[in-house]
Amino acid sequence: MTNAPAPPPSLHGHGGTHAVAAARAHGQSVLWTLSGAHIFPMLDAAVNAPESPLRIVDVRHEATAVFAAEATGKLSRSPGFASVTAGPGVTNSVSAIASAWFNGSPCVVLGGRAPAGRWGTGALQELDHPPLVSGITKDAFTIADPASAAPELDRAFGLAASPHRGPVFVDVPMDVLFSFAEAPHPAGPALNRLLPDPDSIQRIAEALQQADRPVLVIGGDVWADGAEGAALALVDQLRIPTIANGMGRGILPRGHDCLVTRARSTAFGQADLVLVVGAPLDFRLGYGIFGGKDGADPADVIHIADSPGEVARHTTLRDSTCGDLSAILTGLADSYGSRGPVRDHSEWLSMLTAVALKARADDDDLLGSAADPIHPARIYGELIPRLADDAIVIGDGGDFVSFAGRFIEPQRPGHWLDPGPFGCLGTGLGYAMAARAHRPSGQVVLLLGDGAAGFSLMDVDTLVRHQMPVVMVVGNNSAWALEKHPMRFLYGYDVAADLRPTEYDAVVSALGGAGETVRAPEGIGPALDRAFASGVPYLVNVMTDTDVAYPRSTTGV
Repeated sequence: MTNAPAPPPSLHGHGGTHAVAAARAHGQSVLWTLSGAHIFPMLDAAVNAPESPLRIVDVRHEATAVFAAEATGKLSRSPGFASVTAGPGVTNSVSAIASAWFNGSPCVVLGGRAPAGRWGTGALQELDHPPLVSGITKDAFTIADPASAAPELDRAFGLAASPHRGPVFVDVPMDVLFSFAEAPHPAGPALNRLLPDPDSIQRIAEALQQADRPVLVIGGDVWADGAEGAALALVDQLRIPTIANGMGRGILPRGHDCLVTRARSTAFGQADLVLVVGAPLDFRLGYGIFGGKDGADPADVIHIADSPGEVARHTTLRDSTCGDLSAILTGLADSYGSRGPVRDHSEWLSMLTAVALKARADDDDLLGSAADPIHPARIYGELIPRLADDAIVIGDGGDFVSFAGRFIEPQRPGHWLDPGPFGCLGTGLGYAMAARAHRPSGQVVLLLGDGAAGFSLMDVDTLVRHQMPVVMVVGNNSAWALEKHPMRFLYGYDVAADLRPTEYDAVVSALGGAGETVRAPEGIGPALDRAFASGVPYLVNVMTDTDVAYPRSTTGV
C-alpha cells in the first residue's frame, strides 16, 4: 500500500500573507502598488514572505501600477498583480482596469477598503468599489474574512487567466486584511481549456480550400493563448497572405514572405475569404466587413475566438468556432492537409507582396527625410536600424505612435505593446516598467507622443528609484495632433489642441534620469546611440513638424 501524499501545510498569517501566497502560487514575482494604510498588510507580506518575497515596485499614480500589472499579463501570459489603497486609490485605477478589459489582459487588482466594522459610519475613503468596476472586470467582489483571502485570490488569479482573459478586482476591508487566520495554501494554476467543435474545424478547412483569395488575420489572443507556434506552422503549410494585429505582431517574424500587413488595404478590399483568429472584429478590422473593392464581391468572414463570448455577433459570418486556439489551428492544418494537395495561392500572395514592397519603398523618402522641422517618420528611419531583434517596443500616443505601427515590424512575438482598442493614453510608463521587470536586460523602448507623455511622465521617478533603464523617445509636435488635424478638416480651425514645445528631457533629468532635445534630423541617430548606451532612464525629445498628420483611414468612430 502506498502512502497518500501529505496535505500541504496550512497557511497562517494576516490577510496580506494569504493574498501574497496566492500571487506567488500563480507565478507572480512583483507587486505593483502605491502605498496606503488600507493595504499595509500587503506590503508587510510582500517583504516578509517566508519562501521568497515579492518585489515591491511602488509608483507615483495608481493607474501606472495597474498598467504595469496589465502589461505583465500581456508579456508573461500569466496574471499581473497590483494593489492599491481604498477610495481614490481604486478610482484612480479605473481607466487602467478598463484598458485591461478591452485588451483581454489577465491581471488581478486588490483594493483596500474601509473597515467592515465601521461600514456606514463615514470612515476614511469609505466607498463600495465592486459596483464601479463590475462592468469592466470578469468579477469584482469583497473578501469578508481573512481565512477566505487565499482561496478567493486563488480563484481570482485562475479566472483572470482563463479565456477570455481579463482583469479581476478584489477588495478587502482594512480590519479583515489586518486580521490573522489559518487556511490551506492556494492551489495555483489549473486552467481548463475549451475543446473546439471538430465539425466547425472541418467546415472552416473546406472554406479555406475553396477560397481563391484568402487572407488570414492573426490577433493578440493567438499570443495570449500560447498558439503562436501553431499559427506559424499553419501559415507555412497553407502559404496564404497573413496580416498581424496587436500582440499578434511578431508571430510571423519580420520579413516572412507571407506577411503582407503593409498591403492590408488591398488584401481586405479584394479578398474573397478573411479568416480572423484571436482578434475582435472592431474598428481596427473594419467591423468585420471585407471585400467589395475594385470589382471584387464582398468577402466571406470566418471568426475564430478563444471563448464563445468573443465570437462576433454584429456582422454576418460564414462560420465561426471557439476554444483552445492551438487545438483549432493545429486541427485546421490537419484537416486541410487531409483534403489533398495544398491549394496554390502564389499568384494572389505575389500580388500582395508586391503591394507591400512598394509601400515600404515609398516609405524610404519619409524615413530618410531631411525636412526641417523634422518629419516624425525620420525618427523611425533612425530608430529601426538600432533596434535589436529582441527589443521590446512600446507605443503610447496618437499620431506619433501610428507611425510606429506602420513602420515597425517586430522580429519576435510578445515584443510589441500598445494601448489597444480602448485607446487609453498614459499606459507607457507602466508598460515600460513591466517590460523591464520581465526582461532585466536588453532593449526596452518607449515611444511617446507629447500628449501622452503628460499623463505619466512623473513615473520616471519610479524608473529611477527602481533602477529600470528605459529608452524613451518623444515625438514632440507641440499639439494633440490626433484632434488638431480632424478639427481643421471639419471646421476650418482648431481649438484646445495646442501644447507647449516642452523640453521633456529636462523633466526626466530633474527626476534623476537623463536626456536631450533634438531639433535637427541629423541629430536623432547620435542621440539614440547615447540613450541606448546610457544605462539609465533616458528621454530623447525630438521636435517634429506640427503640420504633419498621420494619413489615417480608420478613426474608430
